[in-house]
Amino acid sequence: MKFSYVMLPDYPLTDSLASIRLADELGFHAVYAADETWHKDLWLLFAAAAAQTENIRMGPSVSSVVLREPSLIAQATATLDELTGGRAEVVLSSGNFGLLAQYGMDWSKQKPLTRVKEAVHVIRTLLDEGAITYDGEFYDYEGLFTFARPVAERVPVKMGAMRGPKSFEAAAEFSDGCHHALSYTKEAYDYMVEHMTIGAERAGKNVQDLDIGAWVVFATGDDSAIAKDAARSMVGLYASSMPAEQLERNGVDPAAMKPIVDKLAAGDLAGSIDATTPEIGETLSVAGSPKECVEKLKVIESAGVNHAILAVTDATLVKTFMGRDIDGVADVDTQLRMVAEQIMPEFA
Repeated sequence: MKFSYVMLPDYPLTDSLASIRLADELGFHAVYAADETWHKDLWLLFAAAAAQTENIRMGPSVSSVVLREPSLIAQATATLDELTGGRAEVVLSSGNFGLLAQYGMDWSKQKPLTRVKEAVHVIRTLLDEGAITYDGEFYDYEGLFTFARPVAERVPVKMGAMRGPKSFEAAAEFSDGCHHALSYTKEAYDYMVEHMTIGAERAGKNVQDLDIGAWVVFATGDDSAIAKDAARSMVGLYASSMPAEQLERNGVDPAAMKPIVDKLAAGDLAGSIDATTPEIGETLSVAGSPKECVEKLKVIESAGVNHAILAVTDATLVKTFMGRDIDGVADVDTQLRMVAEQIMPEFA
């Protein structure tokens, strides 16, 4: 199983660059970042990191095809691929529904899956051929071309998905894989792999040749309780975007999330943390000692997942997003070292 680090690029840029260099030295497969207005720009960050790294892959997980036009995603990806010497990739989705609401957009009227499938076609075509003529429901081009060319023979283009089943099937049929965010049980990943297999078979692919990624809230450290508390502080923020069906596949009653979501919606961040019980926090994260994290990741791997994408949570993120101070939480770089030294070898 491959291991990657997914960051929210909200640290001082010098710190983020140092963490990317460290992840490269430690042998992580990739570093990803959220392509959202809320954070610093990942494309500029990764452009700066390109010359400072040797092997690690980089790109958005995910980039919204609603807020960022697909031809511009293709242009940025090709440029990043040249800068990195062939190490770029891109994961696409319709975007964070909460962010879309702040732009006055109703995601339910966006036909998100159709839009993402079209965007995959647009980006794949521009990366492979450098030009496109296309008449779609959402995107329309007549002889559009770009001189931004990747150096890799094939830049991976993948899809992010949460609810399923159609998005899982489409990711396998039309793209190079799926990053499934915020699931933690074998049942949830069995469901994902089952439907990815359906899509892969439609396209004549072997599903295990695709990227089957588990994008998880993660925190580890020598003190298990502190690591779990750090993850719990962020669980509500993430889990508030989980569809009811996904919560149920992860063993959580959607009604149990309502107090957390209500507090978040009211801007009561401290209240949302208080409403997140230790049981929900532990269920909806991979957190604790390295040994405990290995055990939970082994369950996920047993469903056929071949890529662990770790949204590392530390005191800085908890303070930035939730306004809460937690003492004793391992910082990002310490956690990356612990993953490389104590977790990754268990999956070699």
